[in-house]
Amino acid sequence: MRSPLLDLPGAVAADGPDSDVAAHYGDLFAEQRALAKGEAVVDRSNREVVRVSGADRLKWLNDLTSQKLDTLKPGEWTQTLDLDLQGRVLHHLTLVDDGEALLAHVEPGTAQSLIDYLDRMRFMLRVEVSRADDLAVLSTATEDLLVPRAELAEHLGRPVAGLWAYEALRIEAHRPRLGFETDHKTIPHEVGWIGAAVHLGKGCYRGQETVARVHNLGHPPRRLVFLHLDGSVDTLPAHGAPVIFESQEVGVVGSAARHHELGPIALAVVKRTVPVDAPLLAGGVAASQEVVVPPDAGRNVTIDPAMRRRIR
Repeated sequence: MRSPLLDLPGAVAADGPDSDVAAHYGDLFAEQRALAKGEAVVDRSNREVVRVSGADRLKWLNDLTSQKLDTLKPGEWTQTLDLDLQGRVLHHLTLVDDGEALLAHVEPGTAQSLIDYLDRMRFMLRVEVSRADDLAVLSTATEDLLVPRAELAEHLGRPVAGLWAYEALRIEAHRPRLGFETDHKTIPHEVGWIGAAVHLGKGCYRGQETVARVHNLGHPPRRLVFLHLDGSVDTLPAHGAPVIFESQEVGVVGSAARHHELGPIALAVVKRTVPVDAPLLAGGVAASQEVVVPPDAGRNVTIDPAMRRRIR
C-alpha cells in the first residue's frame, strides 16, 4: 500500500519490498542525525500488521512461537519467531498487546502466510486472527508506533527521516532483518535472535529441538558479522553479493548502508569457520569484520547485550 508520504517534496521511493515508502527525502545524513537524536520518525507503513484477538491469544501464541508471551503486559513490546520443524525461521514478529488484542507487524508480503498458519492452529481456542490494514507502523530510533493508516500524515508532527536512515542505524546496531540477513536455512542462533526473539526457558513450540540443541552444543553453521567497508569505493555491495575469504566464497551480504559517522557499513552472514579477524571482500569491496555472533554461540557463549541498541 503506497504511503502518502511519498508525495512529500524530495521523497525518493525505496527499492524492493520497501518501494511503498521513502528511502530518503533529499538529505540522507541529516535525516540519520535527526533520527539518532530522537528528533525524527520513519515511515515504515509498508510493513503489514496482524491482529490476534480473543481471551486465549497470549497463551496460544506462547505455545506456537519462540518468545514467552503468556505473561506479556499491555503496552510491552517484544519479538517472536515462527519456526518450522527443523528450527528454521519462517516469520519474525514485532508485537505489542493493547489489553484487548495482540498486534504484530511483519515484513511486507509475509502477513498472509502467517495468518494462514495461525488459522490452521486455532482448533477450539478463543482466538481470532485477521489483517489489520487499518494500522500503519512509524518508528523512532528506539520504538515503534502503530497509528491509524488513514491518519498517517497527521502523526508526523516532527521531522521525517527516510527508511535508509533507519536501515543505517539498524545495521550499526547489529539487528538482522528477515529476508535480508536470513534465508530459507536460517536458524535463530546464526543471526543473534536468541534472547531478543527466543526465550530459552519456555515450554515446547515448533522448532524448539533445534534451538535447544544448538544452545547446548554451540557451533551454529553460520554467523552474523558487522562489516566496515572500504570508503574509497563509490558503490555499496548489493544484497546477496558474495563474501570472499582467500578466494573462496564464505557467505553473503545482507544489508549495506552509508552511515553518517561510520561511513559505509554492512551486515553479512558467513560460515562459522571464517576467522573472526580475517579481512574479507564483500561484493568486491574490501571489508573488516566485527563479531556479532561468536563462532561458538551456544550455551557458554552469548552475545553481549551492550553491543546492541534498541532498534526493532
